[in-house]
Amino acid sequence: MNRDEIFSHIDHTLLRADATWPEIEQLCAEAERYGAASVCIPPSFVARARQHYPQLKICTVIGFPLGYNCRESKIFEARQALAHGADELDMVIDLGAVHEGRWADVAEEISSIKQVSAVHVLKVIIETCYLSEAEKRTICQLFPATGADFLKTSTGFGSAGAQLEDIRLFRSLLPPQVKLKAAGGIRTREEMEAFRLAGCDRLGCSAGVKALYGEEE
Repeated sequence: MNRDEIFSHIDHTLLRADATWPEIEQLCAEAERYGAASVCIPPSFVARARQHYPQLKICTVIGFPLGYNCRESKIFEARQALAHGADELDMVIDLGAVHEGRWADVAEEISSIKQVSAVHVLKVIIETCYLSEAEKRTICQLFPATGADFLKTSTGFGSAGAQLEDIRLFRSLLPPQVKLKAAGGIRTREEMEAFRLAGCDRLGCSAGVKALYGEEE
């Protein structure tokens, strides 16, 4: 894979708690320069990024990073993000509901956010580092009916990030129309290529420019 092709599948990401507007501006400029799939930024920066970068695809996060917000709060966040100009939403599921086996609640929450996002892409973060294999398999069983566009591995704030074995498992269980996004701890070109080959359509990472174009900087 050439580096431009890899970068075209990256959600160029900056979700640090102390991120500043100059850093977000740099992220957006890099995304435009190198052709990222999107930038993934905190909700508070979406309106300003849309104003300054009208052609850029902007992704933001919902219920992030813990996922235990009330469903109504997530719905409000989603509506506000879209009103501010977001193109894509990455939401975190309620992990407590998963561990309690409240699968109908898990599916209904995802479906409710997809109804709000409508034609906009919805990626669902399941935070794989906290899930058993049985829980991962059950999520894959219920996932297609929710209408969500992507299953995403991680927030990057958990105890571990994306793992290739999870991507291979998900790809074997999910229908082709459900896409996969790996995020968390992906820092080298070799890792990016490996996740793409395993079946990821998107990669969430902050190190893409350094890893792929560092010699130019």
